[in-house]
Amino acid sequence: MPEPRFHGTVTTKSHRNMSHIRGKDTSIEVALRKALWQRGIRYRKNYKKVPGSPDIAITKYKIAIFCDSEFFHGKDWAEKKSKIEHGSNGDYWVKKIERNIQRDIEKDKALENLGWRVVHFWGKEITNNIDVCVQTVEEVIFAVKTEQCLLADEPFELEY
Repeated sequence: MPEPRFHGTVTTKSHRNMSHIRGKDTSIEVALRKALWQRGIRYRKNYKKVPGSPDIAITKYKIAIFCDSEFFHGKDWAEKKSKIEHGSNGDYWVKKIERNIQRDIEKDKALENLGWRVVHFWGKEITNNIDVCVQTVEEVIFAVKTEQCLLADEPFELEY
C-alpha cells in the first residue's frame, strides 16, 4: 500500500508544528533509554539491521522496543477514528494512521519470524510510568534468559 501524501494547503502554524516532529531521539525514547542504561541494560538505538529499525534493540537477547506516540500509531483507534475523520484533513490522517498501524503489525511479524521479542510502549506509559516500562523490559530479558538456559539445560545468573 503506498504511503498517503498530503496534497492540500498548509497553514504556517501547521507547517511549523509538523516540522518539529522527529522520527528519532524523541523525548520518550531518550527518557526510556536513560532509564534502561541506569539499570545496566545495554542496547543499540534505531537498529537498522532488523526490520522496522527498532527505537531500542537489545541485541544480546533479541528484544526490539518501540516507543510509539498515541496519535501517529493509533492508540484507541476505534474510538478516535470518527473524530479524526471529521477534523482538518481527515481523509489524509485516517489513511496515514491506518497505514502506520498496518506497518507496525507487519514489522512485528517480521521481527518475530527472526526470533525477536517485540515490546511496544505508548508515549504516556513512558512519561507517566517509566519504572513500570523498565520493569517490563527486565521481565522480558528474564524470560529470554530462562528460555535460553532451559534449552541449554544449564543454570543461569541474571545479568544484563
